[in-house]
Amino acid sequence: MTRTDRLISALDRLGIGMTLLMPVFLTHGRVFSEIAMDVLAIGLLIRSGLGSGHSTEARIGWGWGRQFWVRVALLWWVWQIVCSLPHIGLGSSQALTQACLAIRFPLMAAAMQVWTLRLPSVRGAMRWVLVICCLYFVLQFVIQAVFGHNLFGYPRYIDGTLTGPYAHPRAAAPFSRLVLPVMMLGCAGLVARSRSQGIPPARAIRLQGFVAMSLLAIAVMALMVLAGQRIPTVLTVLGIAVCAAFYRPMRPAAIMAACSLPVLVLMVRFLAPQAFHHLVILAADQMTHFWQSQYGQVFTRAIIMAQYHPVTGLGYDAFRHACSHPIYHHGLPWFNTEVDGGGRTICVQHAHNHYLQALTNAGVPGLFLFSGFVFACLRALWPWRGAHQAWRIGLFAAFFVQEWPLASASDFLNLPLGGWAFMLLGVGLAEAWHRIDDAPEPEAGTHAGSPIVLRQG
Repeated sequence: MTRTDRLISALDRLGIGMTLLMPVFLTHGRVFSEIAMDVLAIGLLIRSGLGSGHSTEARIGWGWGRQFWVRVALLWWVWQIVCSLPHIGLGSSQALTQACLAIRFPLMAAAMQVWTLRLPSVRGAMRWVLVICCLYFVLQFVIQAVFGHNLFGYPRYIDGTLTGPYAHPRAAAPFSRLVLPVMMLGCAGLVARSRSQGIPPARAIRLQGFVAMSLLAIAVMALMVLAGQRIPTVLTVLGIAVCAAFYRPMRPAAIMAACSLPVLVLMVRFLAPQAFHHLVILAADQMTHFWQSQYGQVFTRAIIMAQYHPVTGLGYDAFRHACSHPIYHHGLPWFNTEVDGGGRTICVQHAHNHYLQALTNAGVPGLFLFSGFVFACLRALWPWRGAHQAWRIGLFAAFFVQEWPLASASDFLNLPLGGWAFMLLGVGLAEAWHRIDDAPEPEAGTHAGSPIVLRQG
């Protein structure tokens, strides 16, 4: 074995290890998730440049860079750097450095797609790791709801919402993404189990499959309602609807889950009044008076900033660094007519919406490039018929709800939520890139699409 072969072997083991540990690090260990992301991003570049040594099976090459989603990501990244340069944006060294480092998120997803998750055994192991992490969130939610504190002794948050395994309510957002592919994996298992017992397909779906999948979907909804987080709950409902649109066996179960939602909310009214107030009363008040709420004022401020800088924006982290400038402290006749638009009191770290963030960071061109990146990723994730269809539908739905434009969101490239999104993106891209490792799972009436494609790219 040559030195190159040994280096390739060591890199492969390191990359696979970092990939399988990434969900664990994102759950507990933000610093280690940063390290793992950097290792995967840099490792992909090194691995692509090394070739294959003596093994043609180990070749990675640079073909992954010709994918549509990668090209759009590169364009968006370069434009963000241009907009963060001195005399164009705010020109701070911090903003320029962060803009340059932003490429590590797409590179991590590409590394999982073409490198670390190229083997069926590793993709299978990754599925199990994600299932275990999802069940860990469920365990922490349930224990905190029943006993008043989680396994680490943290109680419910002061507003009555569940915090899961954390001291603050930041578990519902990643869980709302992670639970979708795990739920779909469970649905596929239920359908396969019914078929293995020799039950006719239609009857299996009507009886065992319908009851079991309905209970599963209702349990997911009950947990999200009990958690009391507004946006994650709405996005979970949207995600289940997306999954049902692609996976026909789940459609009756999704209807049952939708019908159970008012009952679940009513039950929370008596079981957890604080969570009900946060989930329903506060949400209704904010929607009724949206333009006077802080969300409406942040939206207005972002639009005003974009009006002043429509072409290049203000560079990376524009909202954090420029929101407090008095020139932007006014309302808009067609949005919010407050004289100072909320003043300095509404200034937060980001615009609470990925598309507004792209607009303030890099202007209208940046918004179009970011929207193109989202479209390109969804196009690459599109779950055509093939192996592990239900799992891939869940991964598609997870990224879909992550980038749903009509929702409040955290910073696009933050950790841990941004890390969860790009990690699930990488897993989904890997499943779409490698389609010949298993026979298509038996399912009844998935979304009609093109015939099975052996490999993309």
